[in-house]
Amino acid sequence: MGRSATRLRIFPRAVSKRLSHGRRSAPQAVRRVLVAHRLLLGDTLMLSPLLARLRAAWPNALIDLVVNPAFACLYASRPWGVRAIGWDPADPQTLAPLLAGDGYDLALVPGDNRYSWLAQAAGARWIVAHEGDTPAWKNLPVDELRPFPTSAAAWGDMVADLIDGPPPPAYCQTQWPAPVAAPIDLPSGDCAVLHVGASTPLKQWLPARWHALAERLEAQGLQPVFLAGRGEAAIVREIDPAARWRNLAGTLDLAQVWHLLAAARLLVAPDTGISHLGRIVGVPTITLFGPGSAIICGAGEFWRESPFWPVTVAPFPCRDQRMLFRRSLPWVERCGRSSQECPHPRCMDAIGLDHLDATVARALAVPWPRAVA
Repeated sequence: MGRSATRLRIFPRAVSKRLSHGRRSAPQAVRRVLVAHRLLLGDTLMLSPLLARLRAAWPNALIDLVVNPAFACLYASRPWGVRAIGWDPADPQTLAPLLAGDGYDLALVPGDNRYSWLAQAAGARWIVAHEGDTPAWKNLPVDELRPFPTSAAAWGDMVADLIDGPPPPAYCQTQWPAPVAAPIDLPSGDCAVLHVGASTPLKQWLPARWHALAERLEAQGLQPVFLAGRGEAAIVREIDPAARWRNLAGTLDLAQVWHLLAAARLLVAPDTGISHLGRIVGVPTITLFGPGSAIICGAGEFWRESPFWPVTVAPFPCRDQRMLFRRSLPWVERCGRSSQECPHPRCMDAIGLDHLDATVARALAVPWPRAVA
């Protein structure tokens, strides 16, 4: 019922706004910008290059970013002066901040173009998105459709190209101040955070390998700390049945996770949202890529100076799908199969401990605490 009520508020309002604005043209002056989407954590964090470019292009503009309410705490420190608006399609009340005010001169829709209707309902006078989304009704409010790149690129760099201008400077930690968080009992010595959960079982690594990695890190003087999302505590119990190491699975919100990562010497995680948060916090981060693309979800140009290392086995025979947000791109190499189509992730099994040894050594060689650029 909540989603239906939300749609009933968005679509009629969007049609009315569209008809009332008359002839549309690209804005000459930009005072208010909306970034409208409903992306998962990792894809949301990878919008950072777009936010940086927006701020460089319009230093005095109000920039509003739609986010899942659970992510809003990360943006409370206003990186790039951006205001995060928590929106839940199942809660019509969360629409109020988006529908209030004088609308927006410019709206950008990264990923799924259905959210162009949300941008139109919010009063956007010019909407930009990537071309090629299906079905066609998603694109009806879009004023400017931009192509995806013809060669391999990171998602963050792709979305930054929704507007013109020079690329943003490489990320440094001062661009995103740490959010305020409820107190947590941080490890007293050097620790390595092992984030073992993922959005799909096909991104999870073998429990025996996580256990062996924890033993190797402990032998190097690091305290292993296991992390996972809510409902994923059983994953840690399988890895560490004797409860030998600290387990924080499901106990922290994202702002608290930030501060845990800031205190760590190392983060190891599958290709999931926490690995992208690691790049933002600045902790040396190793990401295990199985079905996902180490290029699309990698550092790209924006995070080129961050201590980040992808670990993957490439090429892999079944990482053969070309789709990205319902667009077929010839250079894409990834796998979006479900657990019904692929019962077990051979691409994750192919990553052995020997693939990590040299990378862990490089990560631990980064001076810590790292000097903030």
